[in-house]
Amino acid sequence: MTPTVELVFFQGCPHVEAARQALQAALDALGLRPEWEEWDQDSPQTPPRVQGYPSPAVLVNRLDVQGRTLGVGGRACRAYGPPSMEQIRQALARETSQ
Repeated sequence: MTPTVELVFFQGCPHVEAARQALQAALDALGLRPEWEEWDQDSPQTPPRVQGYPSPAVLVNRLDVQGRTLGVGGRACRAYGPPSMEQIRQALARETSQ
């Protein structure tokens, strides 16, 4: 089964494009369709459930691939950078093998 994949971010975070590229590379590496939902935290259409994640966050079946839980503070870019292709690939592989 194909997992649900989401990219959560806000405009102005410098790591967003790197996260997109890592996400694309991870999907390609596993031969999965390059499809995911993007949620701009500044958009009123973005669901409340993703508002507490740091930017950028890649969610696979609603779980952050970097193992972080929702924050309750203000919005912030990930100081340690975007998720790596390998972190995303591993999360996708776990979810597709179940």
